[in-house]
Amino acid sequence: MTSSFAPNSTSTVELKPSYNIPVVLVIASIPLLLVQPLLGGLIGLFGLFLMFQAVTLRLQFTATDLDIYRGEKLIRRFPYQEWQNWRIFWNGIPILFYFKEIKSIHFLPILFDPNTLRTCLEQRCPRI
Repeated sequence: MTSSFAPNSTSTVELKPSYNIPVVLVIASIPLLLVQPLLGGLIGLFGLFLMFQAVTLRLQFTATDLDIYRGEKLIRRFPYQEWQNWRIFWNGIPILFYFKEIKSIHFLPILFDPNTLRTCLEQRCPRI
């Protein structure tokens, strides 16, 4: 079952994409191209890369794991039992999602609905 409203800890929730960060980067790169062409070009390309990621990647919260898909192919599974901590940086304008597993640390740009992301995290993987 896929849902994006009022998720609970047993349903599978697929996060809707959020294009806020990529769009801001691409728009900010336009005037920078006039002043600093190299910097503006790099920021614009990074924004387009993040846009591509937002379009092609899907995050699903299941009862036991956070799964990342590209199209229909599962590319990574993060079992909640291995998580030690998580945090969303800058509550007013969420731009970065951090989580720490037993063996690794992950930083991901917020390319998905931040409210549903926070709700799913609070329900399925309470902070330690």
